[in-house]
Amino acid sequence: QVHLVESGGGLVQPGGSLRLSCTVSGRIFSTPSMGWYRQAPEKKRELLATVTAGGLTVYADSVKGRFTISRDNANNTVYLEINSLKPEDTAVYYCNARVVRFGGVNDYWGQGTRVTVSS
Repeated sequence: QVHLVESGGGLVQPGGSLRLSCTVSGRIFSTPSMGWYRQAPEKKRELLATVTAGGLTVYADSVKGRFTISRDNANNTVYLEINSLKPEDTAVYYCNARVVRFGGVNDYWGQGTRVTVSS
């Protein structure tokens, strides 16, 4: 089995910062791509950023400059640093990983970590 466990969410004041983490565990060969999404109340899940094993990053236009994605390949962990948080960043943040394991390639999701931006 493959598990993605996220952490780092919480209540933050506007203007603050957060660092989310997501670690992939299980019998896997590699994670070619990992990314972060979020889903605000009554909105569709949106892609925020992705990073390949080689470090190539892609960001949604809406988060460029405030969000930074990075990864630790040795520990199969991906991070999302969020700066200058705004109330509209309030959402459940989900980690996604494309995983290569015996039997094929599949996408997996974490359970989500809630971020609330409020004074």
